[in-house]
Amino acid sequence: MIKRIIAYSEGSDNTATRDFYVHVLGLDVAMDDPVLGFRSRDDPAAQVLVLPPGSTDPVPRWGVDLGEPEAVERAHAEAVRRGLRVVYPLTDEPWGVRRFFVEDPGGTVVNVLAHVTGSSRTE
Repeated sequence: MIKRIIAYSEGSDNTATRDFYVHVLGLDVAMDDPVLGFRSRDDPAAQVLVLPPGSTDPVPRWGVDLGEPEAVERAHAEAVRRGLRVVYPLTDEPWGVRRFFVEDPGGTVVNVLAHVTGSSRTE
């Protein structure tokens, strides 16, 4: 089950970025440290995360939240089985997310993730 798909961007001016996503596009601030996170009032699964420059290498273009950590493990195993390039290893992050980054066939980096039970922070 896919819970949400998250677009990623990078930005260095948090004030201007916040103003753009809130006042121009009408999104709500969901997170503001260390990553700026925005979500739709009408559909909280519609999200944009703005990463500080250099915060992750490589930078994913979007994330797919599979809903369950076990689904992330299955996706990782399938990506490896198919010989896809995993560019960030399967990891349990300290903020409560299990994830890995994989290149799709076109070379786009995708963050495949799920929150670990008991974690409520949006990533």
